[in-house]
Amino acid sequence: MVSRSYSNLLDLASGDVRGLKKLPRVMTVAGVLSELDDDNSSSGAPSSVSQERMIIVGNQLPVRAHRRSEGNGEWYFSWDEDSLLLQLKDGLGEDMEVIYIGCLREEIDPSEQDEVSQTLLETFKCVPAFIPPELFSKFYHGFCKQQLWPLFHYMLPLSPDLGGRFDRSLWQAYVSVNKIFADKVREVINPDEDFVWVHDYHLMVLPTFLRKRFNRVRLGFFLHSPFPSSEIYRTLPVRDELLRALLNSDLIGFHTFDYARHFLSCCSRMLGLSYQSKRGYIGLEYYGRTVSIKILPVGIHIEQTRTMLNLLETESKVAELRDQFKGQTVLLGVDDMDIFKGISLKLLAMEQLLIQHPDKRGKVVLVQIANPARGRGRDVQEVQSETYVTVNRIKEKFGRPGYDPVVLIDRPLQFYERIAYYVIAECCLVTAVRDGMNLIPYEYIICRQGNEKLDETLGLNPEAPKKSMLVVSEFIGCSPSLSGAIRVNPWNIDAVAEAMDSALNVSEAEKQMRHEKHYRYVSTHDVGYWAHSFLQDLERACRDHVRRRCWGIGFGLGFRVIALDPNFRKLSVEHIVSAYRRTKNRAILLDYDGSMMLQSSVGTTPHAEAIGILNNLCRDPNNVVFLVSGKDRTTLTEWFSSCERLGIAAEHGYFIRPNHDADWETCFPVSDFYWKQIAEPVMKVYTETTDGSTIETKESALVWNYQYADPDFGSCQAKELLDHLESVLANEPVSVKSGDHIVEVKPQGVNKGLVAERLLVTMQQKGMLPDFVLCIGDDRSDEDMFEVILSAMAGPSLSPVAEVFACSVGRKPSKAKYYVEDTPEILRILQGLANAYEQAARNASQASGSVIMDRE
Repeated sequence: MVSRSYSNLLDLASGDVRGLKKLPRVMTVAGVLSELDDDNSSSGAPSSVSQERMIIVGNQLPVRAHRRSEGNGEWYFSWDEDSLLLQLKDGLGEDMEVIYIGCLREEIDPSEQDEVSQTLLETFKCVPAFIPPELFSKFYHGFCKQQLWPLFHYMLPLSPDLGGRFDRSLWQAYVSVNKIFADKVREVINPDEDFVWVHDYHLMVLPTFLRKRFNRVRLGFFLHSPFPSSEIYRTLPVRDELLRALLNSDLIGFHTFDYARHFLSCCSRMLGLSYQSKRGYIGLEYYGRTVSIKILPVGIHIEQTRTMLNLLETESKVAELRDQFKGQTVLLGVDDMDIFKGISLKLLAMEQLLIQHPDKRGKVVLVQIANPARGRGRDVQEVQSETYVTVNRIKEKFGRPGYDPVVLIDRPLQFYERIAYYVIAECCLVTAVRDGMNLIPYEYIICRQGNEKLDETLGLNPEAPKKSMLVVSEFIGCSPSLSGAIRVNPWNIDAVAEAMDSALNVSEAEKQMRHEKHYRYVSTHDVGYWAHSFLQDLERACRDHVRRRCWGIGFGLGFRVIALDPNFRKLSVEHIVSAYRRTKNRAILLDYDGSMMLQSSVGTTPHAEAIGILNNLCRDPNNVVFLVSGKDRTTLTEWFSSCERLGIAAEHGYFIRPNHDADWETCFPVSDFYWKQIAEPVMKVYTETTDGSTIETKESALVWNYQYADPDFGSCQAKELLDHLESVLANEPVSVKSGDHIVEVKPQGVNKGLVAERLLVTMQQKGMLPDFVLCIGDDRSDEDMFEVILSAMAGPSLSPVAEVFACSVGRKPSKAKYYVEDTPEILRILQGLANAYEQAARNASQASGSVIMDRE
């Protein structure tokens, strides 16, 4: 078995050990701090591999294993041409080297695993993950198939027989297998250069393991199953762990907007995250990283299908089926034998068709190909039993010599045999009750296009336009892309039967037009197009990885990486106290909510510790301290009545008072607030229709708050309200802005930046040119203050040697150059500044006393 100490096993496998680099025990990437285990590692050295590589990780490798019957029965392998993971390589370009990581379908004895690994690596560039059988059963048949698969297909675990109750041991097995896959990725990855593409719900926590080991890994994830609505998903006990794991990807892909919308809604409701659409791209801000969302259904491998159409075996099978169903119209269904494919519903619809339309008896045949189920359990047995009973009942009721109304094929078919059924079927029926994508309609469309030999076999004019008909369920992923199909609710048996009848009676011209429309889409959106588009978006999502500084925080599956600008650093008490002691004229601007006030506090009134610290800072005659808040001046006057020298700015700077004895002033006069009479009735309408929302009336502003409303509905109503207010107030001297769970209307030009600007100018006019500026804030409104004081560094309102500390609360994207973790840390810093003044005062007092004693 090849050594794990090498990051490029492919070079090792080929015998080329030059230029290989060992994985260091300690992170060496410049500027990266990480809370990783000793076992974790990354590489900062330049890679010896110049060719771009894509590491594709899936539950199963795209290879088939076979034992030789002669000799010692050794293993040999071949590509699985039906594997999507193999087919997508067409869209990655010839210059892209591809490595596959996954399991084998066959169980390999431990004594043979090293040799099998070497063979697969050298011949196929595949790295097998060998999972012990008992662990694999708990992982795949347990957590994946009994819990995730039903839940993602909208089945709630209401009883042990329905989907199965959550089992912690199965979840632990799922995590363990994902960890094994992460170790396999680690064996081959060049973390600064390779792309990693993880596939499907089997490996949903893998992104966390990879991001923990390699903070800057370029990582994409594509979910091939549905993603359920938040009402369904939130029943999963490990819901947050899975969401946070997916968010450790750079790009997350879904087949349809519905699936993406459900995922985004879950992120909003459970993690408090909101998304934005910018220039056509959807992104989630997650700890300084933008996680991109990709919506594009996968396609089929058209060339493979066309190759199968050209086989002599296909032509021979088509001829056989032509003779078998001569004089009959074939409806075709191709489904796995599982509870979500709706086979029994389709059979009931066929029975209803024959009941309601006696003229179809003897003329219309439903061929149902039932592939073996991928899962196992009582539900699969029930589907099989119900299918056989229904088929037999329909045959007994409507069958006669030479005519079987339903032909059930429950044996495994060769691909060319399935192709032949596509070719002779007049209509394809896909009536799954829930399916992530389902490529059967795409395959059917390509096969109905046919070729000259098949046209000749069927007696068709090669020059005539092709035709096809599709009846598809509304609940499958391919439905939105097939605009010419007849869409049905599979639970409505009568409607499905009528759709089948409509498909048979549509005019030839209509069939041709629908086929042409579908063929144009399917032929231009194949699996290569899908893979190429995903890679392009992944490259775009990872473009700024190199210049970001990264921190790993959190434990276990709560781990996440914070990505920040290289110049954004933590503000230490020692650093700012040192600058404080060196300076004489100091301006201190402090936001109240979220900065001076604990986020977890139930009340909003300031506590005694904060009041004491503010008073201590104000005692220093070299300090000018301002508290800046969005609250009204009456409340702030009451709260800070004991802070006589504290300056206060209320309502985001509209009202200013330099100290307790001064009168309140306005930044600029506003003669009339008549616009409130226009805005308030509009806000009241939205308050009445949005449960949990309130209106906060200020002297200078109106605020609509939806913090306690339903997140999705509140956000939707806020966007609508913003647009409504902008429309009715278009000619008024006000600005309408959205913030954190608020929509606010206030006079134009009013913002916290005005407070900072006025403070600096006032100090300059008094001959106190500031040589120390501290500004702390936690939200979007505070960015205006940061912008003013940072731009002032190049102007006359600050000393040329001024020490400027623009400081954000929390590590997040900001115009500030520093950050502090939370309110307690802010209080520690401010207490440190106050202590420095008291120490200086004591020293001065002692020095004065010494002088007096010397004189005596």
